[in-house]
Amino acid sequence: MPLLPLPVLDHVVVNLRERIDDGEAVYRRLGFTLTPRGFHTLGSANHLAVFGTDYLELVSAPASAIGRQEILAAPEGLNAVVFGTEDSAATYATLQAAGLPVGPPLEFFRPVSLPQGTRNAVFRNVRLLPGTGAPGRLYFCHHFTPDLVWRDEWRHHPNGALGVVRAVIASRDPGVLGTLFTRMFGAEMVRTGPDGCTLLLGLARCEVTTPDALRAAFGDAAPPDDGRTEFMAVLTLRTHSLDCAAAALAAGGVSVRREPDRILVPATEAFGATLEFVA
Repeated sequence: MPLLPLPVLDHVVVNLRERIDDGEAVYRRLGFTLTPRGFHTLGSANHLAVFGTDYLELVSAPASAIGRQEILAAPEGLNAVVFGTEDSAATYATLQAAGLPVGPPLEFFRPVSLPQGTRNAVFRNVRLLPGTGAPGRLYFCHHFTPDLVWRDEWRHHPNGALGVVRAVIASRDPGVLGTLFTRMFGAEMVRTGPDGCTLLLGLARCEVTTPDALRAAFGDAAPPDDGRTEFMAVLTLRTHSLDCAAAALAAGGVSVRREPDRILVPATEAFGATLEFVA
């Protein structure tokens, strides 16, 4: 039996470490409309590329951000896959009762400046702790003020991006994460194949594949493993037009690989995360 309700993707995170100015400039050149810089009460800073029902977060932290050392301890690149929850207290209690390594709910906020004045965007996260076998971070996000995130003026991107299709994780043993996902969400939400497994996330999915299969699919556009056997690697984004995406990327001076059914942005051009655009 699954522990939790049907999973949905809330957002994905690209880690900028201490280089938020550089990361902001890179993702604007990639054709994303970014929210104004936000500052969390935990000490981190971010920009969002907001889509229809999910978003891409660029996160950074100064060395002095004691509450965000997990950002500074991780390499640049895709760093987190975040599930949505409408009841963070129940999510925590359920995971804890099942014996899964989970931290207590952590509530924080960041001010958002609007024409009507400043309001606080409030969140409560429930994080899976080291010991799950997941590279990077897996956690649940409970939005108390979703109207301060999903605002229409931030949803329109020069590259035509509409939402996240998938996040790809490389692992020498995909079954470890497959077992975790099955325990959390039920076997019907997990598909297995010769090279790994896939967690269904509503309109999106999270794929876990072997490093060899990752290289076969993405070639030199994939992030270097740098000696790692597990790492978060690729984001696939849906655009309303590949031609639109190509034009925005060309305007930004981004080197890409155009194929009939996709555009690949190498990890070297996107702060350590491979981006794949599909229509």
